[in-house]
Amino acid sequence: MPHPLIPPAFHTLVAGRAPEPDIVGDDCLRLLPRLIDDALDRWELTVDGAPRHGQCALVIPVSARGATLAHAPDGRAVLKLTWPHREASTEHLALRNWNGEGAVRLLAADPAAYVLVLERLDADRDLTRVPILEACEVIGGLFRRLDRPAGPQFDALTTRARRWLDHLRLGHSLVPRRLTEQASTTMEHLLDGTVDGRLVHEDLHDMNVLAPLDPARGDWLAIDPKPVSGEWAYAVAPLVWNRADATAAAANLRRHVRLRADIVADCAGLDPDRVTRWTFVRLVLNALWAGRDGPAFDDVRARMIALAKAFAD
Repeated sequence: MPHPLIPPAFHTLVAGRAPEPDIVGDDCLRLLPRLIDDALDRWELTVDGAPRHGQCALVIPVSARGATLAHAPDGRAVLKLTWPHREASTEHLALRNWNGEGAVRLLAADPAAYVLVLERLDADRDLTRVPILEACEVIGGLFRRLDRPAGPQFDALTTRARRWLDHLRLGHSLVPRRLTEQASTTMEHLLDGTVDGRLVHEDLHDMNVLAPLDPARGDWLAIDPKPVSGEWAYAVAPLVWNRADATAAAANLRRHVRLRADIVADCAGLDPDRVTRWTFVRLVLNALWAGRDGPAFDDVRARMIALAKAFAD
């Protein structure tokens, strides 16, 4: 019998998902009911809201009985259970490092099971509800608040970038060769500078920023970190490829998306040239990966190519 806290849509999404090392989607689903029940019992949590989910995680609103979670004085929290994958393996470490400064507060964790208990935020108020240029200012400010040295536990951006060079050099028949060649050269130039060393949330965009329930926590907090030891100029690209509706409505696509990147760079105190270069490279890489994922991703590929051209010099 299906577990009442696992939405059918999440079950369908995860079932049969391509495996990460030693883990397949169906195994995750088989274990998930026990993980939910064990977590509720271990931390003395009571479900008090409807579960939500994204592409990789199930989030269940809970309240803590008694003083189980010392940093949730009002008792409100969420239980997050993530489909195990490499990007999520150090999420708890990043949240502990930030300790609630600019990001959702971690209350408890079982890292081996990819289970976290987090401060509850307002799930109905993300940055897509504010004008896009204002959202860019907010995220630029969060870059500053989250910036600190990265420990050795986090993947180095340099290591990833050297792997990506092979993809760029190989190219793809559905992505213009001039873009992949320019991105390869640009990546080589970027790697000549200082790339690693800062704790970076590489997927910080409008939908990964929520409003706190407690006004004392400020206006906005980052969620769902994908941490890497890198440089913040690398992290601007998601602000460009998200909010496709606003991009489509722009009178001048190039001016609009470059303005987004410029605002983040200015608010975060970043080198605008490195922001432009990293954003261009990441857009071309996205186009390559969409091309290799087949016809179902043709629209994504075309959008990434159009955006990459806007950042090509």
